Amino acid sequence: MVNRIETGLYGVDQLVEGGLIENSAITVVGASGTGKTTFAVQFVMKGIEKGEQALFVTLEESPEQIMDEAEMMGWDMRKYHEESLFFIHLSGQNFREMIEEQLPKLVQARKDYDIKTRVAIDPLTPVIWSTEDRLEQRELIEKLFRPLKELGTVMATVEEHSKPGEIIGSDVLLPIYLSDGVFHLEYYPVGGAFNRTFKIVKMRGTNHGEGLYPYVFVRGAGVIVRSSPVEMTEDKKESYDESFDDALQTAQHRDLPDTVIDKVKTMKEQWNYDYPPDEILDIMLSSYKK
Repeated sequence: MVNRIETGLYGVDQLVEGGLIENSAITVVGASGTGKTTFAVQFVMKGIEKGEQALFVTLEESPEQIMDEAEMMGWDMRKYHEESLFFIHLSGQNFREMIEEQLPKLVQARKDYDIKTRVAIDPLTPVIWSTEDRLEQRELIEKLFRPLKELGTVMATVEEHSKPGEIIGSDVLLPIYLSDGVFHLEYYPVGGAFNRTFKIVKMRGTNHGEGLYPYVFVRGAGVIVRSSPVEMTEDKKESYDESFDDALQTAQHRDLPDTVIDKVKTMKEQWNYDYPPDEILDIMLSSYKK
């Protein structure tokens, strides 16, 4: 039987047979502005919410920057820092030395504790850019993924720079090939709530959705992927308290975790979008099996 883990990305699990295969490596590919880091943060925070640990390997921003940005989305990463959330900051370092010498030691030290762990790598791009030799790039990515997959499921982000006419940028083909699964994000700078799209390029060992799915970011909840054909209503009101109150009653009636109720309350306090929250709340609550 294949063990799967929930992604924590609302609307995604029903597209991948209930979750990601344990100890697999997933790459999130997208241009600037698509929200790749948010996907990675939400993934590891779901693990922490479930009592797991998280290892966040950051190759650009400092841990403080990542925690500050997470706080703006409604996640308190500092609460778990150095307890169940651990950072490795590798900005500006010799990636070959780090991947070949230091990383295996760090992974082995964590493996000795035998604790279920989720791993985020954000972004993988500097590793690719550290050498122009494609064979060296492949070796580095393989040596990065292999030990981290021994710890748990890995989610890596990659910056995409596609040229006109390319469906997916040629600069990200190697990580796509070496990953077990790939999420492709695109952003269209036009009006409307859902102006970003999510596509599953591949997912080994999984029957996955093959559509192009709109997604949004909501403070207090994070990524919401519309994986159903339900249409959003365009009604605008001064207050959506009734929608949130109904959602809170539903969550309490279904005995969902307190973390879910807290997220809905945070969304209610911070909702200032120009569209109703009803579909967002429906997608969010339907992601919980309980």
